[in-house]
Amino acid sequence: MAHKDRILIVDDENGICRFLSTVLSINNYDVLVARTGADAYMMITSSMPDLVLLDLGLPDMDGLHIIRSVREWTELPIIVVSAQTHERDKVAALDAGADDYVTKPFGSSELLARIRTSIRRSGARSAGAIPQTGSYRVDGLLIDYDKHRVLVEGENIHLTRNEFKIVALLGRNAGRVLTHAHILKEIWGTSFMGDNRILRVNMANIRRKIEKNPTEPKYIFTEIGVGYRLREAE
Repeated sequence: MAHKDRILIVDDENGICRFLSTVLSINNYDVLVARTGADAYMMITSSMPDLVLLDLGLPDMDGLHIIRSVREWTELPIIVVSAQTHERDKVAALDAGADDYVTKPFGSSELLARIRTSIRRSGARSAGAIPQTGSYRVDGLLIDYDKHRVLVEGENIHLTRNEFKIVALLGRNAGRVLTHAHILKEIWGTSFMGDNRILRVNMANIRRKIEKNPTEPKYIFTEIGVGYRLREAE
C-alpha cells in the first residue's frame, strides 16, 4: 500500500474540521483531528503526524503554546489556519516556529499547495538536503552557495556581503515566510538594536539587482507587515 502523509487538524469548529477532513482525504492524506490543545499535543507525541494544521483559538490554550512546546523537540511542519488576520498575530506565530500562516476563509487549492511545500521542506530537512553548500535554482535565478554568487539568466549579479547573506538565507528557506525579526537576527546578530529600515533598504537593492520588474517580483515576495519569502526551488 502506498504511503499516505498523515495530517493532524487542530480546530474546535466542527464545520472547519469536516471541510478540511474531506479535502485532505480526497487528496490522499491520512487525517487525524484534535479539538483541544491537550488532545493535539497528545496526538503529536503518540501518532507523529507529517504536518499539523493548527487553529490558534483553542478552548483550553493558546495555539502559540503548542507551537513553542512542539519546537522544543521537533521540526514537524506546522501551518497555522486562523481567523486572526492582524499582522502581529502572523508575526507571533511565525516567530514561535510555525512554518506558514493561512487566514480564514481560504481556498483549498492554496492550502494544499502550502501543505505540499511544507512537507517537501520537512523531507529535505530530515535528509540534510537544505543546502549550506551547493545551489538553489528557480526560473533563471541561481544561488551558488559554494562560490558565494548569484546569477540571473547566466549573468553574475554583484551583491554586497549582507545582500548575499540575505538571499542565501531566503534560498535555504525557499517557500517559507521569514519574519523581519528572524532575518535581522540571522544577518545582523542578536545584539542588533535597529528597526526594519536597514532590512528594507537591503531588500530594495536586492530586488533592483535581480528582479526584471521590482514592482512585480518573480523571485522574492513581500508578506506585508510580516517578512519575505523566496519562490520555492524547482
